[in-house]
Amino acid sequence: MKFGIAIPNCHGDYADIHLAAEVAHEAEEAGWDGFFVWDHIGDKWGDEVLDPWIMLTAAAMRTQRVKLGTMVTPVTRRRPWKLAREVATLDQLSNGRMILGVGSGGGVEYVNYHEPGEPKTYGERMDEALEILSLLWSGERISYEGKYYQIDNVRHLPRPVQQPRVPIWVGGVWPNQKPMRRAARWDGVCPIGKDVNMTGQMTPEQAHACFSYVTAQQTAEQAAQPFTKVQWGILEGKDRGHDAALVSAYEEVGTNWWIENLSWERGTLQELRPYIQQGPPR
Repeated sequence: MKFGIAIPNCHGDYADIHLAAEVAHEAEEAGWDGFFVWDHIGDKWGDEVLDPWIMLTAAAMRTQRVKLGTMVTPVTRRRPWKLAREVATLDQLSNGRMILGVGSGGGVEYVNYHEPGEPKTYGERMDEALEILSLLWSGERISYEGKYYQIDNVRHLPRPVQQPRVPIWVGGVWPNQKPMRRAARWDGVCPIGKDVNMTGQMTPEQAHACFSYVTAQQTAEQAAQPFTKVQWGILEGKDRGHDAALVSAYEEVGTNWWIENLSWERGTLQELRPYIQQGPPR
């Protein structure tokens, strides 16, 4: 089991870039395996928002080992070629530690900024964008003619350190099946349960059902490749034995990455530092 933490890029001291970078360093020192950030540009939670790519850049400069990534990037709000450059550059900077968590997005930060497209098209747009990302990271000269995106005779260098691509983990709300079918085609799935709030989590039974469905959508070739199954989790941080037993219950149903969901609902980032510093319950 790998263990990561995910923090918001918005609201209160979570929007303190210096503190966020220091927490990334502390997480690595404490034995966490990943440091992830939300990707919002302006949302219902307030006006204090950091750019996630600058956050990850700061984290990359303060760490040597932990994986770094977004949980999750709303791909349809990004130009895929710009996103490809950002992620590849961070993968170079971090010596191959980037992970791209993706989702279809929506909500007020689409509406208020008059982002193009209708919500019903976001899934199709994301499928095209993910294909473009993978093609651009190949380092080959490509052209692409899609319904939503077009590219003519371009080549992106340098390539990411990780090949054939930076891992793409697909987020979605379980039991919705479309995002899970999409996840089966890529490198991992990070589901959240329907109506689960920021201090709750899917049960082991729900996680098992989700992972079983994703696996059933994969070809034999896809199923033979490494695949990440994320539990967007909540540990108490008080009784290590209890936390270890809880993690074990999820590991038994296939979870191989536990990402601790930290937010202002559980405290300020400053208040949560002692919890982070004690490390994961291995």
